[in-house]
Amino acid sequence: MNNSTQTAALKPFFRLSDILVMALITVGYLLLSALLVGFKPEQVFLAVLTNALYFASKPTRKFILGFSVFIVYWVIFDYMKALPNYAVSPVHIESIYNAEKSVFGIHSAGKILTPNEWLLAKSNSFLDVMSGVFYLTWVPVPLMFAAFLFYKNKRQFLYFSFTFLVVNLVGFVIYYSFPAAPPWYVQAHGFVFNPHTPGNTAGLARFDAYFNVTVFKSIYEKSSNVFAAMPSLHSAYPAIVFYYAMKNKLGLANILFGTIMVGVWFAAVYTSHHYVLDVLAGILCAIVGINLFNALLKTKSIGGFIDRLYGKIV
Repeated sequence: MNNSTQTAALKPFFRLSDILVMALITVGYLLLSALLVGFKPEQVFLAVLTNALYFASKPTRKFILGFSVFIVYWVIFDYMKALPNYAVSPVHIESIYNAEKSVFGIHSAGKILTPNEWLLAKSNSFLDVMSGVFYLTWVPVPLMFAAFLFYKNKRQFLYFSFTFLVVNLVGFVIYYSFPAAPPWYVQAHGFVFNPHTPGNTAGLARFDAYFNVTVFKSIYEKSSNVFAAMPSLHSAYPAIVFYYAMKNKLGLANILFGTIMVGVWFAAVYTSHHYVLDVLAGILCAIVGINLFNALLKTKSIGGFIDRLYGKIV
């Protein structure tokens, strides 16, 4: 291929308009991030990675365009630090604890315990490790499943990605309308509200201690909001994966995803990160989000937008 042919082949890919748009998006994102939540190295990493994939090749451009839905989710989640939900609505601490006892209370030694309290007394190394392993799948499994769908069925990939975003948006609305403290907060601080409480590994600290690592400590140090236990999006994510795995008839893989789903639900309660009520709310959030997306998909605006995005990634 001679130089003129190479130039002609490159021109449509490196258009000036694309370069200018990406530059504006990148600079705008970094400036807005610094203004809202403060400068962080991971913001630069995200910006560099996005640009690198967008301009590296046509396959990587298609990949990052497809995964832009997950980038939008990450940015929204990060920006939630700018306006904590406890600044919008009163935080539920004692009320949700009592509601959990009332509905799912366990009688033990003349007392009524929440399932978290009962499981805390029954904790052991096997359950600590198992729960930690299940909790580590929270983000990697949805992302790996999305990558699998991207190469197997790009339309189903887009449906999964947008469902993931819609479920999160539903969850975020509930976070702000019903701030709720997790079980570990009551165990550590009682019913006194302290807005400056840092993230806590709770029962997952036993996983870190067992392997002498700081995996969960490093994760929960970056928690966007302590008072966002209701609904449990930890419980919603594997439900979305399981739904799309079943929808795509993945055979034995469905058993794996179903096991992960139930395992995460158990781990959420066992480690005192969520009440059973939070888990049920997370499952309901997934169901509502899935059905809401399916309804939106039938509209001309959303359906048309996804069709156009599909045309850019195939």
